[in-house]
Amino acid sequence: MRSILLLLLCAVSAHAAPNILFIVSDDQRPDTIHALGNVVIETPNLDRLVARGTSFTRAYAGYPICHVSRAQILTGAHAFKALPKYPGGAIDPKLATLAGTLQKSGYHTCYTGKWHNDGHPMQRGYTTTSGLYSSGGGKGITQPETDDRGRPLTGYRGWTFKDDQNKAELHKGVGLQPDNSRHIADGAIHAIQTAPKGKPWLLHVNFAFPHDPRQWPAGMKNRYDPAKMPLPTNFVAKHPFDHGNIDGRDEQLLTTPRLESDVREELAIYYAMITDLDAQLGRILDALPAPDDTIIIFTADQGLALGSHGLLGKQNQYEHSIRSPLIICGPGLPKNERSAVLVTLHDLFPTFCELSGIEIPSTVTGKSLASLLRHQTGRVHDFVTGMFTDTQRMICDERWKFVLYLKAEREQLFDLQNDPHELHDLSELAAHQAKKEALRIKLDSWRRANEPR
Repeated sequence: MRSILLLLLCAVSAHAAPNILFIVSDDQRPDTIHALGNVVIETPNLDRLVARGTSFTRAYAGYPICHVSRAQILTGAHAFKALPKYPGGAIDPKLATLAGTLQKSGYHTCYTGKWHNDGHPMQRGYTTTSGLYSSGGGKGITQPETDDRGRPLTGYRGWTFKDDQNKAELHKGVGLQPDNSRHIADGAIHAIQTAPKGKPWLLHVNFAFPHDPRQWPAGMKNRYDPAKMPLPTNFVAKHPFDHGNIDGRDEQLLTTPRLESDVREELAIYYAMITDLDAQLGRILDALPAPDDTIIIFTADQGLALGSHGLLGKQNQYEHSIRSPLIICGPGLPKNERSAVLVTLHDLFPTFCELSGIEIPSTVTGKSLASLLRHQTGRVHDFVTGMFTDTQRMICDERWKFVLYLKAEREQLFDLQNDPHELHDLSELAAHQAKKEALRIKLDSWRRANEPR
């Protein structure tokens, strides 16, 4: 009798568990949502999510490069733990994964879109894929070497969509095509429509836009006029020193010193790619059978410079790159709220668990944001950290940011409260030495406890 009751309780629990839609964009700056203050960009569907949930304005990626950031999301652990052969290689197989944890708790788990980690999604806890976009499969297919502006096409070379048997769908093109987001949305919608009845599902959707190669999305040529695009407040023609990626692939997409006209053109296409992504997001939201009962989280793997501080890529510790947009919606959660509390992307795994009533695995180092969302606490982190290769380390609290450039032997200190665009480096001013040293001590302590030796 007792065993029957337990089975009934488990069945009720599984039925009551919420569906989860988890959307991640690629290289999307945190300041690119209309409802959060960007008056130029058009994002009506992201604005819908802003109205339905809590928008975190200080969500930190931790490690601003695609595969590392995504490894942190998948494992709920910081980069040094997620990738034992940091900063590359395979995810540590001893770590629990987001999808695997939900799958073991009765969820149907599906992966859609860009896969930029080792192996295959089904080796990381996903039951199936739909609209998978990953490297390989385009062998022997000739791709253009330049875009329609004559600039080199260096991103996503040889990438293809794959069917559920992992066979390349060459009719959808090779590389990052202008209709990439539509194909990803098609895969997500198919996954929603074919999800098994009677059990909750996790649908993890990774868009490849607005990552380069930048191109006008299908049907959106000249949606934004480059001449009318405002430059970032912290635009400069050239970064003052080698921050650790000054000659990286991303930084070579435009000439240096940066020309205002080039950056405006890049921003126009970048905004169009986000607006196209937003339209495809709207299609996915409209396909949800019970949107009000679904946990919906939108974020990006990191931001991007695009002219800020004289940089183009994301491999830096400035706010425009190390932060991501983050919106969390769900049944019983606050609507149309903003939060400036410090959070990280590897907090999302434990947040999913707590909102779903699932025990958080012991290997997770992130902190659940559920109590924050429910106004039961006002803080989850005293500080957050950032890193890139062996060249950059960062720590910031609610007001101050300290950046250490290990190879350049440079430091920066910013007062984010009074200087949110990081225009004034205070690291050499006598009045701020005590603050700088206090942050350095905290950073050194964190590094001793967490960095591989």
